[in-house]
Amino acid sequence: MAMLDAILEKNIALIDYEKMVNDKGARVVAFGKYAGVAGMINILHGLGLRFLALGHHTPFMHIGLAHNYRNSEMARQAIRDAGYEISLGLLPKSIGPLIFVFTGSGNVSQGAQEVFRELPYEYVEPEHLKKVANHGAMNRIYACVASREDHFINKETRKFDSVEYEEHPERYISTFSQKLASYATCIINGIYWAPNSPKLLTIPDAKRLLRPSHQPWLPTSPGCPVLPHRLLGICDISADPGGSIEFMRDCTTIDKPFCLYDADENTNTESFGGDGVLVCSIDNMPTQLPREATEFFGSLLLPYVPEMLKLHADAPFSSCESNPVVKNAVIAANGQLTPNFKYIADLREQRAKSELKSRSAMSKMKKALILGAGYVSGPVVQYLTKEGNIAVTVASSVKSEADALAARYKNTSPVLLDVKRSKEDLERLVDAHDVVVSLLPYELHPMVCELCIKHQTDMVTTSYVSPAMQQLEQGAIAAGITVMNETGLDPGIDHMLAMQIFDEVREKGGKISSFVSFCGGLPAPEHADNPLMYKFSWNPRGVLLTTINGAKYLENGQVHEIPTGGELMHLGPKITKVDFLEGFNLEGYPNRDSLTYRKLYGIESAHTVLRGTLRYRGFCHRITGLLRLGLINSQPHTSLHPQGPDITWKQFICNLIGQNSEILTENLKQILKEKMGLSTTQIITLEQMDLLSDKQILKKENPFDTLCHYLSKRLVYGPGERDLVVLRHAVGIEWSPDKFEHRHVEMVCYGDSNGQTAMSRTVGLPAAIATRMILDGEIQDKGLLLPIKRDIYQPILKRLAAEGIKATEGSKFFE
Repeated sequence: MAMLDAILEKNIALIDYEKMVNDKGARVVAFGKYAGVAGMINILHGLGLRFLALGHHTPFMHIGLAHNYRNSEMARQAIRDAGYEISLGLLPKSIGPLIFVFTGSGNVSQGAQEVFRELPYEYVEPEHLKKVANHGAMNRIYACVASREDHFINKETRKFDSVEYEEHPERYISTFSQKLASYATCIINGIYWAPNSPKLLTIPDAKRLLRPSHQPWLPTSPGCPVLPHRLLGICDISADPGGSIEFMRDCTTIDKPFCLYDADENTNTESFGGDGVLVCSIDNMPTQLPREATEFFGSLLLPYVPEMLKLHADAPFSSCESNPVVKNAVIAANGQLTPNFKYIADLREQRAKSELKSRSAMSKMKKALILGAGYVSGPVVQYLTKEGNIAVTVASSVKSEADALAARYKNTSPVLLDVKRSKEDLERLVDAHDVVVSLLPYELHPMVCELCIKHQTDMVTTSYVSPAMQQLEQGAIAAGITVMNETGLDPGIDHMLAMQIFDEVREKGGKISSFVSFCGGLPAPEHADNPLMYKFSWNPRGVLLTTINGAKYLENGQVHEIPTGGELMHLGPKITKVDFLEGFNLEGYPNRDSLTYRKLYGIESAHTVLRGTLRYRGFCHRITGLLRLGLINSQPHTSLHPQGPDITWKQFICNLIGQNSEILTENLKQILKEKMGLSTTQIITLEQMDLLSDKQILKKENPFDTLCHYLSKRLVYGPGERDLVVLRHAVGIEWSPDKFEHRHVEMVCYGDSNGQTAMSRTVGLPAAIATRMILDGEIQDKGLLLPIKRDIYQPILKRLAAEGIKATEGSKFFE
């Protein structure tokens, strides 16, 4: 504002040509037309290079950038030449009909359309776009001009009212991406965008628009591949970063006029090849045609110069007799702001007061709160902090764990917090952050979610959606927050890999006939050196609970149900046939209620649906021995009261089976075999785990918690040992009554023997990626979400692959 101060001090008359408007409010002096002309020339050139990078030589290759021509007529001639070739049918048939969508009808749009009409063209209405996109002619280019009423609708009435929109644009949303952009090859954006107006295209819109297109009727051949998606180019002549085109963050330049926006990665690259949409958004387009733009601007301005000369520095502004077009555009005269622009003084005062605050807001990093500092937290914090633009707070009841993470990763602060005892402290932390990643036990998520709803803070968890969480769905929607659930391994990556197959099959007209999925975290084979062939990196409670859960699954159209209480360990391996990755010698058993996934995944056509857990072969049989003895029982036991007398494992086992604790160990083993029905293998398991020894028990009220504590110390990973994650989906696909496919996807991931475990990475990284996507605006849906939408799972899987976590596929067709 120093220039304005100087103008006022020196008594200079200041006229803003952008404020010179006629009685209808339309600008009478503007460069807009030539911004449109230059932008249109540029994007046609860019499309030629983009098509070439995708394997297609088109007539657009013969069009250069606007500044390469002496004048626009030379550019128009090149475009006419390209148009002649197009009219002869020389466009590759495999690219399909080309459609340009123009936004607005002002000077910018008119200039762009003027150039566009040098091509063989046909205008169509928005309602005809779908038909044209599928079956349009290849010897012309189609155009559609989108006006406000075509895509702006009131959030409640679902209608457009121009008067209301002008006064309250925040009441409206745009359906541009669905109704118009879905059919566009190229979008020419020339509309003005105000901060409270709806966006034409959001980041999630881009993910949907840049999905692979499915147009099997288009001819293809070697050298003429199908296009990866319909939308190939955007010329954002409005050049408003983060404005109507949300993912256009920075303007391009005349030196570097294009960038390629990859929606899955949410990144820009200076390239014409690869995934994404080509974007041209130069903020000084008219300078590419400097002489013409200047002459054009001057021809518009010149008629008003005599009116401008009527302004006199020594006469009051009120006495000025200039034309209203000029007089209403005068900002300063006689050393003062004119009446129409007195508000600038107030704006400057407000700006001065908030300058420090605004500067702070611009530099403010996004904030993520991590609840829990266990094994999974490490990969989450590492991923979120690696780019340096997210500040992370790690809150844990174990101070040393939080301190260790803060010392290891930049922009990370530790906080000592017991969420059960310090709800007020938790609430303050939730309110101070943009997103909360809850790595706490699942039963604590609802309490955290309620605080997130109260303070409108987004939330991410890796846990299944519990009934208590489900009840908070409407509250999350009303608060306008995203609560992303089940973004770990199982649940999480298993959802994503499954939906990737299911969506592809549905798009290509197939049906899912069966789905069998297994997942398990295990010690690496060389470290499965205990009787259970299993080790724990955190509390064993969750793992042992699955052994007494019930299960329900569908097999060949028949529903099977296994009751709770341990029958699962007896029947599971007999039910589930694990015939893959045979070198691992695995077995499996059903996990929870598999039937719910028929609806969730949209695979109601499947006659077999089973989700199971993987263990090394023999695990279930050995666990059955513990079950028969009553060791996995959460009912209080008098012998295990913390205030009671000391007791050894052998004494407790004798107590459980009603035997004298003084009995010889060999006789005890014989009784376990003959009276309790334990096998030799099960007895050896007890013995090798010192459950028949004279080791003293640390009592935890009941057998189950006591055993959990014991195993958490006994079956742990030693220094240099590593873990393993195995996930496998087997999918039956029916393409036609006489054509079937059996497809499988497998993911095997090893941990680092001296670093992060496979389990922590496969659970933590998906959650971290989802968290960053929320912070970056890639995920904008509100309420309780799962990673089963393509816009969510596709970017996460792609970024996991970049982190070394990826799956392989195999397929076999038969009739």
